[in-house]
Amino acid sequence: MSTAEKNLSVREQVTDEEWQMRVDLAACYRIIAMYGWDDLVFTHISARVPGPDEHFLINAYGLLFEEMTASSLIKVDLAGDIVLDTPHIVNPAGFTIHSAIHAAREDVECVLHTHTKAGVAVSAQEDGLLPISQVALVPLVGIGYHDYEGIALNDDEKPRLVADLGSNNYLILRNHGLLTTGTTIADAFLAMYVLETACQTQIMAQSGGGPLKMVSQQILDGIAAQTEAVTKGMGGGLVWPGLLRKLDRRDPSYRE
Repeated sequence: MSTAEKNLSVREQVTDEEWQMRVDLAACYRIIAMYGWDDLVFTHISARVPGPDEHFLINAYGLLFEEMTASSLIKVDLAGDIVLDTPHIVNPAGFTIHSAIHAAREDVECVLHTHTKAGVAVSAQEDGLLPISQVALVPLVGIGYHDYEGIALNDDEKPRLVADLGSNNYLILRNHGLLTTGTTIADAFLAMYVLETACQTQIMAQSGGGPLKMVSQQILDGIAAQTEAVTKGMGGGLVWPGLLRKLDRRDPSYRE
């Protein structure tokens, strides 16, 4: 790389489409931190870069989620090679999980993974997520479970991770945490908001000590159509603009 190229900003080296993806992904990191779902530097969100190359963006390992910016995100290929110069490194466990899903699911733009206390607590329960709240019904329509195999550093785990996710957008990583996917960053975030809220609600309900009332399978069978109707078919796009406005009022530096 020439001296002139090294002096270019990230914004000057990427397409308008990639820059918008970077801004939205940096916003997602900040919003996760705003809700308190981050885990120091140890979880990760990725987004597929628009275009024919199989590249995706992921966080700079060592930066807090509240520090993430559009320029600090790292662009990598499916082999793990960094394809745009950066002083930062990639979380190896994050790369394993995200590269596996991006390689297998062309319909997925964004993969979001958390280690929240409620998410890990539910992931450790034998019965997993229970149909005890309205919000739990949404992920229960299409959710997978992946057994814990240790910290995700081995490529041979990838096929099992992908198989357990299947065509779903929700995955509970046993004894580990939560994962959601989406055709947009907004959709992946809304999926995580729903799944996290369902887990928090379950832990609170169980803390009461009494028997829990389950929602019937008949009602569960109709929830997908009802969810589509109540969001007017907009999915995460219904809430995303408001979240960005809220973030901009607090700190718009994620756009840098």
